Amino acid sequence: MPQSRGRRRPVVARWLAVLLIAAVIPAGPGSSTAYANSQPPENAVVVWDRNAQTAIWDVAGQQPQVQARSFAMVHGAVYDAVNAIAGTPYQPYLVAPRARGGESTEAAVATAAFRVLNELFPAQQTRLTTQYDEYLATIADGAAKRRGIAVGEQAAAAMITARENDGAFGDQTWPVGTQPGQWRPTPPTSASDGAWVGDLKPFLIPSASMFRTSGPPALASSRYTKDFDELKRIGAANSTVRTQDQTQAAIWWHDRHLAEWEIKRQLATTRHLNTLQAARMFAMVDLAEADATTACYNEKAAWTFWRPITAIRLADTDGNPATVADPGWTPLLVTPPHPDYTSGHTCFTAASMSALTHFFGRDDIPFSGYSADSGTTRTFRGFSQALAEVIEARVWGGIHTRTADVQGAKIGAQVTAYMVRHYFRPKR
Repeated sequence: MPQSRGRRRPVVARWLAVLLIAAVIPAGPGSSTAYANSQPPENAVVVWDRNAQTAIWDVAGQQPQVQARSFAMVHGAVYDAVNAIAGTPYQPYLVAPRARGGESTEAAVATAAFRVLNELFPAQQTRLTTQYDEYLATIADGAAKRRGIAVGEQAAAAMITARENDGAFGDQTWPVGTQPGQWRPTPPTSASDGAWVGDLKPFLIPSASMFRTSGPPALASSRYTKDFDELKRIGAANSTVRTQDQTQAAIWWHDRHLAEWEIKRQLATTRHLNTLQAARMFAMVDLAEADATTACYNEKAAWTFWRPITAIRLADTDGNPATVADPGWTPLLVTPPHPDYTSGHTCFTAASMSALTHFFGRDDIPFSGYSADSGTTRTFRGFSQALAEVIEARVWGGIHTRTADVQGAKIGAQVTAYMVRHYFRPKR
């Protein structure tokens, strides 16, 4: 089991502990669905999350900050459909389609997910339609199937309408600075991408800037010097102090094929969640992740702080006599094409792990995930341990300062805390 190296950060665990709100997860009414082969299928929410991954990542290749919006749209619609059929025991996200309770939840899940994916990826229409038709063929024809389809259609339509003109894929760009501390494109790609994410209309929180921080540490401060020295030493491609496990962890967490997808499906299966439970869990996690990502990118735009590779190579210009430049310094990982502060990955992971902690009402559920990039499976004993490791991993990879990681995690936890107070709550 991986252990975070260096000094532990108990404050992260405390943020999550605040969110350990005992969640009552009722079983919900069973579906009246009949199956063409007389065998109940795998949980429909899990199946269609996997199908969503195929469309969003395997085919479209959307990067993490873009994926977040797509998954949130799919699972927000799926949740509203399943919640309506279950008798609306929880607050709807957008809408509660009229339902009698005997509708096929499988047909509703498939339809809600398919319609959203079809809207998001029109170039995949033929493939998605075939996938949808094949899935529906496993459900016996009849009124329950027809009514389930109708519920899914309504939930998807509400989501598609709600996200029209939400700011996705805008033409914003990151300003390129020339002064110490200001962001500029980094080698080897010298790319700039994702500036629009900070202006995306949130799914849950009132404003993308509501969790604004006081910003990165001043270049002449002891905090900045400490971050700088740590990164220079342990985040370098040729670091002699980073362990093999730390290197594997850095690569594992950097994999664009996010292990968090597998983890959510794994938890839904190993914890034996029914369709309503899984729909609620996926919606809570994915919508919190999406808003945490938006809040993080809004923070990046507010501060446009330079990345470690720039800071270390240009340290002779930063006005801090305690930092020493290394013009040839290179990080272990390729630096993402946007500013350092705050860390998108820790925002995202803090939101997901704190949402899971709230949903299950506990932190000590073990899980694991595999990364093809690192060729390893990492196992965690609980949600706070995973969050603690990603904070370390972004430093070990040489692409984020510790302050950017810690503040990002705080934003993610704050987004989840807001969601817990205002969304997906039991109605009775």
